[in-house]
Amino acid sequence: MRVIRIYDLFLLPSPHFFQMTSHLLRASVLTTAICAVLPAWAQSSTNLSEEPTELDKVTVSASTSRVPDSEAALPNTITIIDRAQLEQQLAVTQDLSQVLANLVPSFAPSRQKMTNSGETLRGRKPLYLVDGAPQSTPLREGGRDGHTIDPAMIERIEVIHGANALQGLGASGGIINIITKRAPRKDGASFHDVKVATSTAHPREDDGTGYRASYLFGTRRRAFDFVGGVSYAKEGLFYDADGGAIAVSDVQGDLMDARSHDLFAKLGWTLDEQRRLQLTVNRYELQGDNDYHTVDGVPATGQLATSAPGGSEGEGPRNRSTSLNLDYSDLDLAGGALQAQLYWVDFAALYGGSYWGDFWRDGRDPNWFDQSQNNSEKLGAKLSWSRGELFGLPLRATFGLDLARDTTAQELVYAGLNWVPETTYESISPFIQAEWWLTDSVMLTGGLRHERGTLQVDDYTTIPANAGGSKFVEGGSPTTSETLPNLGLVWEATDALKLYASYAEGYTVADVGRVLRGITQPGQRVESLVDLQPVIADNREVGLDYDDGAWMVHLAAYWSDSDLGSRLAFDSATQSYNVVRERTEIRGVEGSVTYQITKATRLGASYAASEGRYDSNGDDRVDSDLPGINISPDRLAAFWEQSWSGKFSSRLQMSHARDRDFEYRGTVLTNNDFEGYTTVDLHARYSLPVGTLNLGVENLLGNQYVTYYSQTTPRADTYTAGRGRVLTLGWSHRF
Repeated sequence: MRVIRIYDLFLLPSPHFFQMTSHLLRASVLTTAICAVLPAWAQSSTNLSEEPTELDKVTVSASTSRVPDSEAALPNTITIIDRAQLEQQLAVTQDLSQVLANLVPSFAPSRQKMTNSGETLRGRKPLYLVDGAPQSTPLREGGRDGHTIDPAMIERIEVIHGANALQGLGASGGIINIITKRAPRKDGASFHDVKVATSTAHPREDDGTGYRASYLFGTRRRAFDFVGGVSYAKEGLFYDADGGAIAVSDVQGDLMDARSHDLFAKLGWTLDEQRRLQLTVNRYELQGDNDYHTVDGVPATGQLATSAPGGSEGEGPRNRSTSLNLDYSDLDLAGGALQAQLYWVDFAALYGGSYWGDFWRDGRDPNWFDQSQNNSEKLGAKLSWSRGELFGLPLRATFGLDLARDTTAQELVYAGLNWVPETTYESISPFIQAEWWLTDSVMLTGGLRHERGTLQVDDYTTIPANAGGSKFVEGGSPTTSETLPNLGLVWEATDALKLYASYAEGYTVADVGRVLRGITQPGQRVESLVDLQPVIADNREVGLDYDDGAWMVHLAAYWSDSDLGSRLAFDSATQSYNVVRERTEIRGVEGSVTYQITKATRLGASYAASEGRYDSNGDDRVDSDLPGINISPDRLAAFWEQSWSGKFSSRLQMSHARDRDFEYRGTVLTNNDFEGYTTVDLHARYSLPVGTLNLGVENLLGNQYVTYYSQTTPRADTYTAGRGRVLTLGWSHRF
């Protein structure tokens, strides 16, 4: 009864979610009971686990958690994709969104495109970081923040599920922190890491072949360490399981028919045992080749959009990112640990072009062509100081200050005009976070973050192509001020079993660029147009983790609400999406279990289910389902890892997305329902006398399916199938 009362406090809104939560509660009770007897059972079952391999406990880096030495005591669902897991997935696909979808079921299925619009985590957009530096462009959300670094430069990926304000603006769905490669730990050690791979559609198509190569070098010499790398990749055309060419995304950009390169360097200086200075530089470019164009499909009849030879007018879509991170740490400053970071990120996202008709409204060109480019420059600082054993108590407090400046504009390249005027958001955010061990096994966490931001927009004139022509808009400097709390309780019931409950708020700003560029009425002022009220998403979560070295179990239920949410709504007249501010409520459950049967055999499965609702008529009551671009389908994943010998190992993995219907005010919509699909992937690894051979097979069974985004957001130019069977053969050598 006590557990039921705790859940009742979260005001479950629907029978469907109550049913999901009921299943989770039953599973929690059962799992807790099983966990109590598993160690003895596992020891007695020698035929199943003679020598179990100890699995690493979750340890989150300070660049993600903002707290030094943060371990599994964090009251959140956390997924760590370590180097071994990452290499397995990258042997099958180079799409980081697909990697996340394979390993994090609450992450929406990948669109398999350059854009990651619609790829949500727990029904909300996550904040992408690279070594703690933000990659998003919230002032003009362009959906390109998931592809700013080559996978060859990544050491691991840390995912904190659910809204939180640990990293500031943008983490309404959670945090995805990409950690870059590191130098050897041992003094005098060095490594060279060489990788080459090629992939092709099966049955083979001449223009469906891709290839990639990378080289990294790392060394440590006394006080200095260095790791640097270079990579190059080129992708051919993608094909579905029926052999049809998948449509390129002419405007938003694509991973196929594209090439990329990356230059990466990280230099570290260990001043003494307590102090360290580190500089990281990365330059990445992903450029569409523009060798194909889209042939529209017909969603109503099931006819898929395809690609045809011959590029579209203009230059192919592109991502270009340059970043510098300067990190300093002092583990013994005034009895505590100091962490400081300065970052600079310069990002440009070029989109495909379109025809604007009489753009200038003077007849000089009746069919003007242009392309837009998002230009964003971020400059920021993150400071935190943490000290434990305060006042002689088992209490750790972290005090911090974040400073950020984001300047964004969306230009029309050929017209030489800003479609979205240059917009600058400046924020100052002090925070405090505390961890207090009430007993040896019970920890209370809590904190506050205060965000004070100012948006600066000078006077500007809208583009002449807008309805009614150009309009003068008076600039302004609207401000926002919010204090965001978090609170959590962790009970380490045993060395293996942890139970937790938490409440945290995350926030972002609505896509103000869409508002500023679309003004059609005269006499407007920025301060009366832009609603800087942040999208605050609160995340309530209860869960458990069990890890005894052989079994790993995770179960969680979460509730995420926004009184003034942000939903993408499709405008059929303009064939584009607009930001709508409405109340939203999202409920979900997540669960996973992994068992090391023997030293050579490991099995696992995970499941995520959610429902999202929004207020469609402004009466402050949710009455309709969030569309597919905002929320993912319920998903089941499973895997089998097997080491067949000291040289040969394999991983077989399955992902199933369940059917989903969408209701609008009680009526089931028929034009965007989702018919689920299942895919199976295979990775095999064989050690050669020199190096390692990797074979990856994506969509092993050759299942023909239409992507989740295409089914739930049916448009003629983006109604596409997913990739068919893809063979990838790679060779790697580390010496």
